[in-house]
Amino acid sequence: MIIMINGAFGVGKTTVANELLNKIDNSMLFDPEVVGGMLSALLPSSIKEEEALTGDFQDLELWKEFTVLIAKRTAEKYDKHLIVPMTIRKPDYFHYIFDGFKRIDPETFHFCLTASKETITTRLLNRGEAYGSWCFYQTDLCIEAFSSGGFGEYISTENRRIEEVVDIIIKRLVMPIL
Repeated sequence: MIIMINGAFGVGKTTVANELLNKIDNSMLFDPEVVGGMLSALLPSSIKEEEALTGDFQDLELWKEFTVLIAKRTAEKYDKHLIVPMTIRKPDYFHYIFDGFKRIDPETFHFCLTASKETITTRLLNRGEAYGSWCFYQTDLCIEAFSSGGFGEYISTENRRIEEVVDIIIKRLVMPIL
């Protein structure tokens, strides 16, 4: 099983993913940000400047491919359920990765966590992010992208405890909405 937890920075993805890790036997975290970090460290500046003009590693051509490939090899080698916290707002990138994960394991789920801009801003500040950092820059872009639909099942984290969000996800894994 692969469980994608998507949403803006500060919406609660990592916290939810860690709680799911504690509740789902034989599971592990798989973070596509690590794949992006590897590519950012590996590729020369000329390639990064050509492919990722925005500075976003997700725009590197290999990022989507490597994310799916490394998830596939990880799932095969270690026979674990993958819990994947990620912020992915571009529909074509989302579909590439979701479809790739579905080929790895047909039992792939995607949940898009949402919250108001005010809540996200407060959470980012509380975790020590500097106002105006990359995370803050992405907030409006994420809220706009996710409001258009098409990112799986949406779950609001607004005024919900993490345990409530995790319980909603666990119930959907047992009885998915068709």
